[in-house]
Amino acid sequence: MSCGEPHETDCSEVLAEVWLLLDHECDEARDAQLRRHLDECGPCLARYGLEEKVKTLLTRSCRGEHAPATLHQRLREQIRATVLEQAEVTVERGPAGTVVEVNQTRVESWKS
Repeated sequence: MSCGEPHETDCSEVLAEVWLLLDHECDEARDAQLRRHLDECGPCLARYGLEEKVKTLLTRSCRGEHAPATLHQRLREQIRATVLEQAEVTVERGPAGTVVEVNQTRVESWKS
């Protein structure tokens, strides 16, 4: 997806990382970069808002019931993998850090 406007960060990157942003799993620099994009891009902000509502609904629906930590982790990994696959993003983790690629283009590398 792209809104057609030039941005520092491509729309597909932002949408691929929406759940990382919602789950506060981005470092400060990446969080700021993604939020800057959301401030500039209405379609991405709308998608972020939808995902935020889904997360809120899931939280409310599951209140009081706690799934095992292993199930929680497996679901999070599967959701992340599905989102990244749909956005044609690959994530490689190695001893030198993590590399995120969008459409076979190196986007970012950071050390875990």
